[in-house]
Amino acid sequence: QVQLVESGGGSVQAGGSLNLSCAVSGPPHTRYCVAWFRQFPGKVREGVVRIDRDGRTDYADSVKDRFTASKDNAKNTLYLFMNNLKPEDTAMYYCAADPRRGYDCGRWFGEYRYWGQGTQVTVSS
Repeated sequence: QVQLVESGGGSVQAGGSLNLSCAVSGPPHTRYCVAWFRQFPGKVREGVVRIDRDGRTDYADSVKDRFTASKDNAKNTLYLFMNNLKPEDTAMYYCAADPRRGYDCGRWFGEYRYWGQGTQVTVSS
């Protein structure tokens, strides 16, 4: 069983930066797909970036060129570096894991079996 714990959320002004972390316990993430999602109030979770077992990333258009995801295999930790934040980035951010596959990672939140508790990101104008 995979367990995920996010940290690093907070409040920042527009144009600022925040870095999120996701500590992974259980089977190492080098074997399967992981992803970052976010959820706006009253909306379903939407994908921010999906990362395959080799570390290849696929970003949502809304965050491309502003957000960077990475994995530290030694620390079994995922990271999401968010730059040039906008008020519309305000949301709860989650990391997720799908141990059933390592490639062709899912885009839809329903494809991920394990979730962290989420961390709030608030961007003020």
